Amino acid sequence: MAKAYNPAGVEAGWYEWWEREGYFKPTMGSSKPKFVVVIPPPNVTGALHIGHALTNSIQDTIVRWRRMSGYEALWVPGTDHAGIATQTVVEKKLAREEGITRHELGREKFLEREAYGGKIFNQLKRLGSSLDWSRERFTMDDMLSKAVKEAFVRMHAEGLVYRDNRLVNWCCKLKTAISDIEVDHIDLEGSKELVVPGQDAPVEFGSIWSFAYPYEDGSGEIVVATTRPETMLGDSAVAVHPDDDRYKSVHGKHLIHPFNGRRIPIITDAELVDMSFGTGAVKITPAHDPNDFATGKRHDLEFINMLTEDGLVNDEGGDAFKGMKRFTARRAIVEALDEKGLYRGKADNPMRLGLCSRSKDVIEPMLKPQWWVNCQQMAADACEAARSKELEILPPFMEPTWFRWLENIRDWCISRQLWWGHRIPAYYVRFDDETEDAAGMPGGSSEQLDRWVIGREEDEARIAATEKFPGRAFTLEQDEDVLDTWFSSGLFPFSVFGWPDESPDLAEFYPTSLLETGHDILFFWVARMVMMGMKLTGKVPFKQVYLHAMVRDAHGRKMSKSLGNVIDPLHVIEGISLPELNKTLEGGNLEEKEIKKAAQGQAQDYPDGIPQCGTDAMRFALVAYTAQGRDINLDVLRVVGYRHWCNKMWNAIRFAMMNLGEGYAPPETPLTCGDARLPPASRWALSRFNHAAKVTVEAMEVYGFNDATTAVYAFWQYDVCDVFIELVKPVVNGDDENAKKATRDTLWTCLDGGLRLLHPFMPFVTEELWQRLPRRKAESAPSIMIADYPAHAPERVDAVVEAQMAIAQETVKATRSLRAAYNLPPKAKPELFVVTRGDDATAAIDAFARDVATLAGCAMLTRLGPEDQIPAGCGVVVVNESVTLYLLLRGVVDPATEIAKLGKKTTQVEKQASELKKKTEMPGYEEKVPRSVRDDNVEKSVKLDAELASIRAAIADFEKLMREDAA
Repeated sequence: MAKAYNPAGVEAGWYEWWEREGYFKPTMGSSKPKFVVVIPPPNVTGALHIGHALTNSIQDTIVRWRRMSGYEALWVPGTDHAGIATQTVVEKKLAREEGITRHELGREKFLEREAYGGKIFNQLKRLGSSLDWSRERFTMDDMLSKAVKEAFVRMHAEGLVYRDNRLVNWCCKLKTAISDIEVDHIDLEGSKELVVPGQDAPVEFGSIWSFAYPYEDGSGEIVVATTRPETMLGDSAVAVHPDDDRYKSVHGKHLIHPFNGRRIPIITDAELVDMSFGTGAVKITPAHDPNDFATGKRHDLEFINMLTEDGLVNDEGGDAFKGMKRFTARRAIVEALDEKGLYRGKADNPMRLGLCSRSKDVIEPMLKPQWWVNCQQMAADACEAARSKELEILPPFMEPTWFRWLENIRDWCISRQLWWGHRIPAYYVRFDDETEDAAGMPGGSSEQLDRWVIGREEDEARIAATEKFPGRAFTLEQDEDVLDTWFSSGLFPFSVFGWPDESPDLAEFYPTSLLETGHDILFFWVARMVMMGMKLTGKVPFKQVYLHAMVRDAHGRKMSKSLGNVIDPLHVIEGISLPELNKTLEGGNLEEKEIKKAAQGQAQDYPDGIPQCGTDAMRFALVAYTAQGRDINLDVLRVVGYRHWCNKMWNAIRFAMMNLGEGYAPPETPLTCGDARLPPASRWALSRFNHAAKVTVEAMEVYGFNDATTAVYAFWQYDVCDVFIELVKPVVNGDDENAKKATRDTLWTCLDGGLRLLHPFMPFVTEELWQRLPRRKAESAPSIMIADYPAHAPERVDAVVEAQMAIAQETVKATRSLRAAYNLPPKAKPELFVVTRGDDATAAIDAFARDVATLAGCAMLTRLGPEDQIPAGCGVVVVNESVTLYLLLRGVVDPATEIAKLGKKTTQVEKQASELKKKTEMPGYEEKVPRSVRDDNVEKSVKLDAELASIRAAIADFEKLMREDAA
């Protein structure tokens, strides 16, 4: 066995062995309870980041724990085709490597170019994720694609999926509609210029521009205001309040558009218009504003779209503006209005600006015929599931957010103008007896909306079209659009098991047990899975949702490439030098100035780079940080600390292998605290092991990862390594063979059980060490990952011996403090005398006398009775009201030398106390110095006084010792 722990060596081969042996696969038809989890499918073109590391560390910890706890555990892997994200990656690759666009390549060949490999899966394996790779899924696999078509067809048949010509959130850069929750918002307090993708210059937002529309009869003008002057090209009315006296005389009159001559009616609308805001007159652009859209529907106004899909002004702009970028047109229109004498100025206007979460382009409300999902009833059902606890949302404080969002849900636009994704199973009917002009494009008129038929395949759609339009010859054109990625991923918990087919997997493993993910996709994904699962399967897709917090850097900052604080988990696992870390900033989208700033941030946080920590230490750190509801501030130095801790465990097993003895055989029946062979220290160790198992299991049951890791760590660090192994040493070096056997059996029990406790958190090092320990003959598990997880055993509880050991440890702590006060070197082995008061303290010292001496580094411990004389030359400390200890210093230290050292220390402390006193006695101190600083100074003064008292007491002890020696 190597002398030191090497994570790279330990992690090299175990995963392949686990997978080869089939330990990740559940047994079909097993009578064991099921525990099923589906992975939040990462983007197929993605790479591992620290968020993935957190998500999968938590999930694997839970799955391994359940597997060891007697469950038939299944964790299903998969990837998401990630429509917009993946198409963007492929388009960039085409432009970079071949200099062509997807349109030049063509749809069929473009889809062939998409190469998705096993990169993300290989990285998940590096994390030790015990996924059943035989059930690996991809959202565009044939099986999952079948589920998508089925869901669309069924929901359309129920009227939940429908086509309508409505406003969508349009991203001009991506040329697609996106859903409400894919829009980020920024708040502007007033006028501000922002850089917008694809625009020639910064664009002004946060202002409101006023201009005049002249009356048709030339009798004057009406002034309106807008935050988007370019949309005036699509104005189809101006609205006033019916009760506004200023405009009662112009109700029903018309205005003239200054650039295209369009007649614009003046309408009255009490719902839209606020008489007290601005001029009380509001321009109406139904095709480009949600409020105006509703007004247009109420008044049957013309819906005029003035933009192309890529954000250029269309024919509505006339020769003056046609072909301009929308924000170039904004400036040009204001200038043209000014030239015509119609511009009336601008003012600051606080506003919320919507940005595409992927491209960061400014969202353009645009009228488009799209496919929608009516979510009202499904959302109500999802709320009821949470209220009835059929679905449990954890942590509970996320519940109000769940209700707030679902109770205010709007219909979901599910069509995307992309090529990469599930093509919508909808077909447009073109009649053979009509001209191309008459058929038109599949637009938004009521006649055109009625031309669509639905079918899983074209043959099914053809039958539907024949029934809908009997006696007419036609051709079918499938919709070019694809479905929103979240539509297919919303089916994931049941599509992965073969739904809609009644597969054995679906019958055995659905509904699943738990959905664990970040709170940031609660509505993107979780709510949609619940809504669609309940609607299509009649069941809530999982019993619990556990939402973990976000990972931030050690300073609590959000991770950002421009700050240089993004942590790549592979850098933590493998280690990386500072120069290599700096290189990771290059080749991206950062400007030179940002790269320099980010490199400075890296140098500050990682002056020596990141040392190799290994997977186990990183996993443990991430899970240990996870307290419900709190963001995780990941300090890499803490991960380094856990790597050193792994080395400590490694040495504990090495010690055991050297001290269990040749041919050691573990006890075939579990040890109990009632075993009379066991010395008190062994009974204490068993009881502490039982306590750790109890706390860990109880914490894991409620996903209290912080409490679970604390319990496991404390057992290994403070009970096993710091105490019990030290107490084992004198026993195995002694002559009492019975005590040796009992102590060795206890040591083996604690190490074997401790490794099992730790395995779900640290799979690699625990497997490596467990395989090296001797095995019980009755142990049938060839791997720790399928061995039994420790459980609470009442027969291993010994409250009396734990209470006695607590007194003994207090005594050890006090003795060590006394040794430190007298600067005793580690090799010094003074005698220790203890005076006890009360039966409990007396019994504790008698039971653990040798153990206290061992841990305190003393030659021996003698308990003195009431009549016994305390030896001369002792340092004394009162441990508590029941225990006082005396450490024999004569012959161990030179009193004169120690007095000299303490004299120098006295001078230093007195100087600090004097300086602090001067500071606090300065004129105006009470008035000028903040209360918090004054409180700190009081605390410092008290500490300095206590330190002086301690030093003077020690000097007095040494002087007394010198006098006694002289006598």
